[in-house]
Amino acid sequence: MRDGLTGGHVIMLGGGNTDAAKSALAAYPQGLQVGGGVNDTNAKDWIDAGASHVIVTSFVFRDGKVDMDRLSNLVSLVGKDRLVLDLSCRRHKNDPTGPYYVVTDRWQKYTDVAVNCETLQMLGGYCDEFLVHGVENEGKRCGILEDLVELLGKDSPISVTYAGGVKSLGDLEKVKLLGNGKVDLTIGSALDCFGGDVSYDEVVKWHTKENRK
Repeated sequence: MRDGLTGGHVIMLGGGNTDAAKSALAAYPQGLQVGGGVNDTNAKDWIDAGASHVIVTSFVFRDGKVDMDRLSNLVSLVGKDRLVLDLSCRRHKNDPTGPYYVVTDRWQKYTDVAVNCETLQMLGGYCDEFLVHGVENEGKRCGILEDLVELLGKDSPISVTYAGGVKSLGDLEKVKLLGNGKVDLTIGSALDCFGGDVSYDEVVKWHTKENRK
């Protein structure tokens, strides 16, 4: 809030953290997105609690496919402009150069939905933004998945936020170039405030400079 950064993610992993999530939203109304267990019974409540957007994955991807009835219902409840679809993805282990597939249930369950031009174009009509974790590199600080960022920048019709593998400030420039200026970047454990090596203050400086262009 101090630095005017919006779009940060509050993800509820497991139970017992609803109060903490609501406290974060109250501290920065309309500045944070919330995800983790969001469905048609609570999505509107999270918007009312101060979230700018709700992030949804497992509720929409059911039995390996997109449940269009559930997706349409969410749009009618909160509006397309308040919905983020989480398309976090990974490749099958036996096909390391093949397509990326959306994964759910803490990234352990593969769906049949490939992250490609057709999927992005279709789902882009139902949400304001995509959130895409490159699961294979998530939390490893080993560098971004460059081919995935390039695909997102080329084929997504709406804003995309990529996460996964950031190890240095240089990755911000890589995402900017590979993503054709259309892909934003989330940095978590790599930041110095979370025990990593990437300076939060330097990231803010880079972001501020880019927004002035």
